[in-house]
Amino acid sequence: MQKGFIFDLDGTVYLDNKLIDGAKEAIQELKNRGDKIVFLTNKSIETITAYVEKLTGLGIEVERENVVNSNFLAARYLASKLSKGEKVMVIGEQPLYDELMSMGINISDDETDVSYVVLGWDREFNYDKLNRAFQAWKNGAIVVATNPDRTCPVEGGQIPDCGAMIGAMEGATGEKVELILGKPSPLAAKFIVEDILSLPASNCYMVGDRLETDIRMGNDYGINSVLVLTGITEKSMLEHADDQPHYILNSIKELPAITRDLDSKALGLQKK
Repeated sequence: MQKGFIFDLDGTVYLDNKLIDGAKEAIQELKNRGDKIVFLTNKSIETITAYVEKLTGLGIEVERENVVNSNFLAARYLASKLSKGEKVMVIGEQPLYDELMSMGINISDDETDVSYVVLGWDREFNYDKLNRAFQAWKNGAIVVATNPDRTCPVEGGQIPDCGAMIGAMEGATGEKVELILGKPSPLAAKFIVEDILSLPASNCYMVGDRLETDIRMGNDYGINSVLVLTGITEKSMLEHADDQPHYILNSIKELPAITRDLDSKALGLQKK
């Protein structure tokens, strides 16, 4: 039975520029079996082209159409919602601007003339940007975000991610951001499963290191959720977590084995 695998990147396939041990071999084995592969990242500070180049440089063969990031998901959503002439304010870095513009979306910094504000990870986020986004919201703009990640895993620790921008905006407005387009959005899951993998959700696996994004999206959409312990989540965090994975692995190195034979007891696998 053909399977589909949706891989998170940071903390799952690599950390910074270092490949997780066994990741290349595991992914290649799945491909050799005839399974389908998609890489899905919430990180909004790189282009899809950059991810393709990075994965290729690390020895993982990948086609552009099999890499999706939250910028693409946000641009795809906004392109479907905007009427002719409507504009968007961007709080984020150049890759987010580039993705929106590639889909013909008009961008403006005029808080009186935008229909949406889209929040992305912005390493130059400041009070002025927050105030412009707030004033646009006061003028009726809908606020959406690329991804909810509070931090991003890097070698040696973590750094603040888009969740910090969302927190600042929600603190100012007193309201939740209208919609988040990356993981764990059901819109993201539906697009990946139906449009790219073209497989039943029950035949697919969401593999990632973060409970509130990777594992939640898998669970909510009926995808098999696989937690790897190479990134953000430590085993001790599972005891009181709301989002429990179907499978727990030390790393994706172990993934081909569990999907060859789903008898978890025979494999000594921990299954929730």
